[in-house]
Amino acid sequence: MSYENILIDHEDRTTIITINRPQSLNALNAKTIMELSNALDEISKDTNCRVAIITGSGEKSFVAGADIKEFSDFGTSAAEELARNGQNILFNKIENLNKPVIAAVNGFALGGGLELAMACHIRYASDNARLGLPEVTLGLIPGYGGTQRLPKLVGKGLANELIFSAKMIPAQRAKEIGLVNDVFALEELLTKTKELAKQIAQNSPMGITKAIEAVNQSDSSTGFETEIKAFGELFEMDDKKEGVAAFLEKRKPSF
Repeated sequence: MSYENILIDHEDRTTIITINRPQSLNALNAKTIMELSNALDEISKDTNCRVAIITGSGEKSFVAGADIKEFSDFGTSAAEELARNGQNILFNKIENLNKPVIAAVNGFALGGGLELAMACHIRYASDNARLGLPEVTLGLIPGYGGTQRLPKLVGKGLANELIFSAKMIPAQRAKEIGLVNDVFALEELLTKTKELAKQIAQNSPMGITKAIEAVNQSDSSTGFETEIKAFGELFEMDDKKEGVAAFLEKRKPSF
């Protein structure tokens, strides 16, 4: 499939998606959201892909936010549909993808850009990154999951502070509060992210898929039952059989 606003590269068992709208600091418009969604559908079915990375083109911006011009004149119904469709088409799809998605946050991650990063399973950031949710400065709130995912990552108090103040925080502060996993020099960011992806790709695909399902239920009343069920289901799968056999035979597993 060909795309206009994103670039797709394949390295080993990793697919790298680069949002490529540098003229607008990679802002998310409807077309870009749909292209990302379609790319994720392809990745979910690609047996050669074990991990996906999402990043932005250039050195200034991961994603500077949503494209405000597209919805500036919306009413209530249209705005609700925009938020609901965005969740269904992209943000929830990332969170529940059957393969890990790592955000390589290079530069600004604001509004919908930070929400995109938070939907990913892991976040690495460059040392020039600045992150924030400025929606209240527009008389809005985050509409792509920001009010729900941020408290889970940093706690309710810090989430309230960031959302209510609309402040941007530097990458190192984001690491301190658990918003990003690690911070690297800009020129090292993608290399370090690929290294993590390579390490993940060596492990059991089915084990990771089931781990994603279980972790995503960790804050619900069904979390433990989800884990128990997934644990049991894996015992009938080839990955578990290969992994245990390799351990007993003192060799590396071949997943």
